[in-house]
Amino acid sequence: MIVIIAGQQDEAARFLAARWKAYDARLLTPRDLSIAGWQHQPHPGREYMAVVDGRAVAGAEITGVLTRLSCVPEQELMHVVEHDRAYIAAEMTALLSSWLTGLGCPVLNRPTPTCLSGPAWRREQWVYFAARLGIPVCPVHRDTRLSADAAIGESLQLDSTITVVAGNCFGASDKIVAGYARQLAGAAGVDLLAAHFARVNEECRLTSADLWPDVTLPGVADAILDCLSGRRQCATVH
Repeated sequence: MIVIIAGQQDEAARFLAARWKAYDARLLTPRDLSIAGWQHQPHPGREYMAVVDGRAVAGAEITGVLTRLSCVPEQELMHVVEHDRAYIAAEMTALLSSWLTGLGCPVLNRPTPTCLSGPAWRREQWVYFAARLGIPVCPVHRDTRLSADAAIGESLQLDSTITVVAGNCFGASDKIVAGYARQLAGAAGVDLLAAHFARVNEECRLTSADLWPDVTLPGVADAILDCLSGRRQCATVH
């Protein structure tokens, strides 16, 4: 079984579940965390049970996990009384983080202390991190002034978004830029990344990156499936 952790309204997740039906792909939503059947002890070698798509599933049945939530948001918990939602959301996020960390199957991307799907970095952090790797970047400008003549930084011509899936690059027309995206993903310790580049003076520079690429693109979806089904080695396999 392939498990896709996502919100109730995540159409991309539903698209993937339908596309991967032959691999028994199923959605795990925050509502599943409220259903009896979970068994989790954060110790090596312990058996566990999860609730996926409303039914209890043994850990041995799960071959891979794609995580599309940074945390469990309160708005996904309308079935919980309002004054308990913030607390329950935090507890559910902690449970998922511990559970995902302990899984032995491929997980894209594995959780960090601040996010269920990798490093929760802002644009400035991605750009700073890339610059330290020697990747050409566009400086990030922030201005809180309200005056009409406030500086807005250099004008950028968006050139491409490159999606990295376990070292494979999609959307790249330049091998050098693809190498930058692959290098950034590897250094950040993630298998799934969207790297955004702009062309400045005929040079492609990184403007930002994020953990939420368009997973519905056929090549991207197929590459993710290769990882989750074990056909391609991923860095996030324990």
